[in-house]
Amino acid sequence: MLTYKAPITDIKFLFEDVLSFYPHYEKFPEFEEATPDLFDAIFEECAKFCEQELLPLNQSGDKEGCRFDNGAVKTPKGFKEAYDQYVAGGWQSLSHGTEYGGQGLPPSMGMIKSEMMGTANWSWAMYPGLSHGAMNTIDIHGSDKQKETYLTRLTEGVWTGTMCLTEPQCGTDLGQVKTKAIPNDDGTYAITGTKIFISAGEHDLTENIVHIVLARLPDAPAGTKGISLFIVPKMNISDLGEITDRNAVECGSIEDKMGIKGSATAVLNFDGAKGELIGPANKGLECMFTFMNTARIGTALQGVCATELSYQNALMYAKERLSMRSLSGKKAPDKVADPIIVHPDVRKMLMTQKAFAEGGRAMIYYAAKLADEIEHAKDEKARKRADYRLGFITPILKAFLTEVGVESANLGVQVFGGHGYIKEWGMEQIVRDVRIATLYEGTTGIQALDLLGRKILLSRGKSLKSFSMEVLGWCKDKSMLSSNPHKRQMNKFIWPLTKAVANWQQYTLRLSLKAKKDRDFVGSASVDYLMYSGYIVMAYFWAQMAQSAYEKLAGEVDNRDFYRAKIKTAEFYFERILPRTKSLAATMMSDPKSLMQLDQELL
Repeated sequence: MLTYKAPITDIKFLFEDVLSFYPHYEKFPEFEEATPDLFDAIFEECAKFCEQELLPLNQSGDKEGCRFDNGAVKTPKGFKEAYDQYVAGGWQSLSHGTEYGGQGLPPSMGMIKSEMMGTANWSWAMYPGLSHGAMNTIDIHGSDKQKETYLTRLTEGVWTGTMCLTEPQCGTDLGQVKTKAIPNDDGTYAITGTKIFISAGEHDLTENIVHIVLARLPDAPAGTKGISLFIVPKMNISDLGEITDRNAVECGSIEDKMGIKGSATAVLNFDGAKGELIGPANKGLECMFTFMNTARIGTALQGVCATELSYQNALMYAKERLSMRSLSGKKAPDKVADPIIVHPDVRKMLMTQKAFAEGGRAMIYYAAKLADEIEHAKDEKARKRADYRLGFITPILKAFLTEVGVESANLGVQVFGGHGYIKEWGMEQIVRDVRIATLYEGTTGIQALDLLGRKILLSRGKSLKSFSMEVLGWCKDKSMLSSNPHKRQMNKFIWPLTKAVANWQQYTLRLSLKAKKDRDFVGSASVDYLMYSGYIVMAYFWAQMAQSAYEKLAGEVDNRDFYRAKIKTAEFYFERILPRTKSLAATMMSDPKSLMQLDQELL
């Protein structure tokens, strides 16, 4: 049986000490109510809802799954009741604007809420989670009438939203989209086509589902330049904003999936469904990236959630499971054997999970701060700077954190041994649930091409330079004795990080030169380059956590063991995980001919 305890202490450490969210909020007048007392209450209430309501539905929801019957989908037992509690508690409206019924708290607060809920029950959390992308898209690109019609209900949570992109003949290559949008006499459009892999595309949690759909107008140019974006509700809505009759969109089936079985993944058939154009015609792909970045960061969060859940359960098991004696002598002489946590290999697996969970959380929260800037900064330069920085790290977050999430979930099974393979414990479910995270919203390979091909090479390294200057600036500041009394202790983090960033810059330059001669270098190096980048980015945040821990230990604080553990975990990361960059450097710089020289008939 899976257990989960929301890591409030770790969340508050990042929130208050490492990333300094409260001074960050003071820059925005609209966040004047974002006080420590309020957030402490939110953290505690959210943790209670996740631990008491969502976690018990995790394994039962996986076992029962969703049921499809003649176009209707019934979610697992307890899901609707939990969703009703979620809406009644105001959780959906937490970090959305007050003009449409939201509570007006920062977007970053919503990310922390999503982490707790996603760790307790990722399948359930996908239903309200998919709405955020739709809401952001309507808020930014919708007309006043569209905002009035849809945002109030979506913000309250009585309606949910989806994004309908993928079709049977195309996944990431959206230039192949065939869904048609034919103008109606009343200014609406008749949407016809089939969309697949639509998470939360049909369910029984709410009376209406608002679909954001990519489609082509009759005179649209070919490829990605001819795609428009439409709002297509499941239920038609009158001019007064009331639900009328069923729109011509039906669920043809739901997928029988490897994991996240409590989340309905629908095939949706649009047969002349009534839709409204959102944003400019033929600019749908540009508008779509409003929710794609949101979705990618949300998917990155899934890697962190799976890591945290697997780690908590593996740690508890390792402390209780007795097997063999420690190589260095008995550790529990009063028992028939020692707990497996004393064995170095088990300890290595647990430390790896801990490093990825806590390091990944820091990376996500950093991105959440940038999202605050993008949405609320009054200074245009600050907003563009945050948008540029978030655009650079988004593919790293999405791909790196999901890949190490899969690794961590597998380590959890390994710690349990044979019991990890048995469904009763829930560890194999975490593996199945997180596996999709490296696939949807763009596979790891697609994210890697985005990072190296678009963000690095097309910008001639400017995006990397901007981020690396931030890291090197922090290292320089912390290495100055006058400004950092913990300089001596921090040298074991600062100098390896400085060297890693310098190498990152040099390898990037060398790759760009090689890519000019052979474009296959981009494809052959990209995934290794992304993972290489991810380990360095995580090292930056572990160095920051170590610095903050030293600062706390220099004063009078309770729970000193918590801060000592941060430093020890940072040491483990730098000694045992960061060196992975050395092998990645070798492979990403290798000539692509070893990949391409074998005729495909001989593969």
